[in-house]
Amino acid sequence: MARREGTQAVTFTIPTDLAPEVYPLAWLVGAWSGPGVIEYPGIPRTDVRADVTFDHDGGPYLIYRATLTTIGADGEEGTIWASETGYWRVPPVAPEGVEVGENQFPVELLLADASGSIAMYLGVVGNGRIDLATDLMARSSSAPDVGGATRLYGHVHGELMFAHDIAAFGNELQSYVSGRMARQPAEA
Repeated sequence: MARREGTQAVTFTIPTDLAPEVYPLAWLVGAWSGPGVIEYPGIPRTDVRADVTFDHDGGPYLIYRATLTTIGADGEEGTIWASETGYWRVPPVAPEGVEVGENQFPVELLLADASGSIAMYLGVVGNGRIDLATDLMARSSSAPDVGGATRLYGHVHGELMFAHDIAAFGNELQSYVSGRMARQPAEA
């Protein structure tokens, strides 16, 4: 698959050694980067750049790494706001409570955040969209108090849109960070 980005084509090829179990997530494999914004009660509106990599080692999962870096008013890169790593899996059977529609597959996301929290998300992938909600959250005593979260990813005109909502610091579930990322060319 290819798409035009200005005058440059960015090509996507399904890896030949990708485990069949994760074929529903194959369109994510690669590096993505782009602008976003954090906006949440008690946190000033902050422009960020999201850098995400979906990789694999042949196992029945995708390896995930993501970093949010602040962007100053002058457009210059600031500090790392958040960093997380994890694994995306497509279980053979939908977990209890997960409704799977036509052309959809169940999906699990296991995450560890550098701020001291871990989360397990459950949801569905299909038709260029992924919807996830936390099933389990745990944190260290020094980690931010996040009681639950949802994530939405969508493949729109070759870009990866994302929206993460959280229930934190005594607030109800609401928008935390969102943005859009472009697929980055594979490194030679």
